Amino acid sequence: MPSHKRLLQLCLFAVALTVTPFALADSRQFDVFVSGTDGYHTYRIPAIVTSTQGTVLAFCEGRKRSASDTGKIDLLLKRSTDGGNTWSAQQIVFSDGDNVCGNPAPVVDHTTGAIWLLTTWNLGSDHERDIMQGTSKDTRRVFVTHSTDDGHTWSKPTEITTAVKKPHWRWYATGPVNGIRLTRGSRQGRLVIPANHSDHSDPASHPYRAHIIYSDDHGKAWQLGGVQDELTNESTLVELEDGALLHNMRSYHKKNLRAVATSHDSGHTWSDVTLDSALVEPVCQASILRLTWPERGQRSRILFSNPASTKRERMTVRLSYDEGATWPISRTLHTGPSAYSCLAILPDQSIACLYEGGEKNPYEKIVLARFSLEWLTDGQDSTHVKKGRRQPLCLTPLPCPTSPPPSRSAKVATAGYIEMAQAIPGARDRSRHVRSVVYPQVGGAAAGLPVEKRVAKWHPLDNRRFSARGKAGYRSPAA
Repeated sequence: MPSHKRLLQLCLFAVALTVTPFALADSRQFDVFVSGTDGYHTYRIPAIVTSTQGTVLAFCEGRKRSASDTGKIDLLLKRSTDGGNTWSAQQIVFSDGDNVCGNPAPVVDHTTGAIWLLTTWNLGSDHERDIMQGTSKDTRRVFVTHSTDDGHTWSKPTEITTAVKKPHWRWYATGPVNGIRLTRGSRQGRLVIPANHSDHSDPASHPYRAHIIYSDDHGKAWQLGGVQDELTNESTLVELEDGALLHNMRSYHKKNLRAVATSHDSGHTWSDVTLDSALVEPVCQASILRLTWPERGQRSRILFSNPASTKRERMTVRLSYDEGATWPISRTLHTGPSAYSCLAILPDQSIACLYEGGEKNPYEKIVLARFSLEWLTDGQDSTHVKKGRRQPLCLTPLPCPTSPPPSRSAKVATAGYIEMAQAIPGARDRSRHVRSVVYPQVGGAAAGLPVEKRVAKWHPLDNRRFSARGKAGYRSPAA
């Protein structure tokens, strides 16, 4: 064989080993729910989380007969086990005749692996204006359900209205967006859900206010947290480096800017609300999410998504390096009509934005945009630890390993190899880079040591799928 052809074959083989199924600088979009299909007139109100097993769960409202906010509305779910490339058939998580079951607000408890879903209910014959005026037949009620089998099945929804809604509140909505699990301070493990309500304590004024609800016992009981100033509504939360919470809210201040406030006691009390001049909005829901903490060789990175316009259009993702104080990076996912969105981090550390969008109106479909940090920053930033970093990089809430796992040989029957730099703990250093090696993605197992001639030494860690990519240190399994 001519030498140049042999060289080309070797180069192609090397690329096959090192390129992941989702290229580093790639951006791809997938239709997840399309209005007018599968028995529903309109799909709205997306929410998304990644489970401890690496499964992506996409929730939304299925509006049966119209695009209206009332009538028969079911809470639906689709699951993806391959990072959003393909999706299961949709399943109904919560349905109650011709009534409204919606406003999904999921949160993953990384301690137990349970997925908790907060939601709200009202009679399908009651409109929001009726509930606000006190003329409705019933009121808005709050329910919670959960799954302990990675979203395959769900518990019967349990009502928690009296625990999280005050008597003089009428309208009420959970999320709609994902909640968070606190990782810092004295309330580590607390599950926190953003919510909102209408306040009718003053007969002459009925303002909307954002608030939070929380659980300190892994979802068994839920309590009401701090309440925000008036003129705030649908909101989203992120935990800051010092353990404070940043509450980012839909605003009715007539400035087309997001409202923000912070809490230094895990959500019990809040600072005065201010407006973020960088975050333009059309008075709409949005999503905020931490990508990385400023540790183990990483920078602080917080993501934000919303229609960055005074109209519901231009779905945009922004990036902050200073705990949400400024937003120097932004990139548009869809220039056309768009509305609600929700962010998540996928098992391979790429970013997902599940959003409402269309060509003529924002509610034609719910789309998953999947992209890398490299794409978002036009190649100027990466989560991959550069050579010489001292800390092993963990992508999950699981503890970083202090030594390689016990290993044994196993033949690798799947493709999808990932070139990485293996980090082995040293006597003095937390870790040191040894050499560039190739890890496989093995279903149900975590790669642990180098691949040699398609024979990998691996160790099943909690029987969880290992997923990582890029040149970096030893990584724990995705959670």
